[in-house]
Amino acid sequence: MNKATLKPPQSPGELARDESGRLYSVRMRELFDPLELDMSVVEAMGALKIASHALSHVYERWADKYGLSEGRLGVLFRLYRCGATPLGDLAMDLDSSPRNMTGLVDHLERDGLVERVPDPDDRRSVRANLTEAGRIRIESIWKEGFEHQHDIANGLSKEDLAQLRHLCLQLVENARKELGK
Repeated sequence: MNKATLKPPQSPGELARDESGRLYSVRMRELFDPLELDMSVVEAMGALKIASHALSHVYERWADKYGLSEGRLGVLFRLYRCGATPLGDLAMDLDSSPRNMTGLVDHLERDGLVERVPDPDDRRSVRANLTEAGRIRIESIWKEGFEHQHDIANGLSKEDLAQLRHLCLQLVENARKELGK
């Protein structure tokens, strides 16, 4: 590949539609087209990464509107739906490290939204639990969060959503196998 023949790429976020009407990243295509290889896997993985990054920004901005981080908001939602939960389970459920979960709970506890309570099933373990202030806070915003999810998924049918879920989890399953090697 001759770098001198490459045009400068379009802005990283520019999207276009291919001949089938499917979206693609203009920048990614421009970078990989000169290779004349089937880059469908690379494009798909890149699109997933772009989507993940964009969703994270949307969720972070929304959480910030309520003086929270995306992680702290996730903890509040989980505790609201599940009740008092061991910190290790919270970390696993929210795909976070135990150390990060401890920090999130520390901040929420400092803000009076969460409290640590003994685990009645395991004397060595502690559970996080919503305080009354935490319950009031999350009850005031959870419906809006649900609506935001629907806004982001606008234009996707139930079948599209089921397929998206399946494909993402298939990638998770494959990645877990790869990590287990």
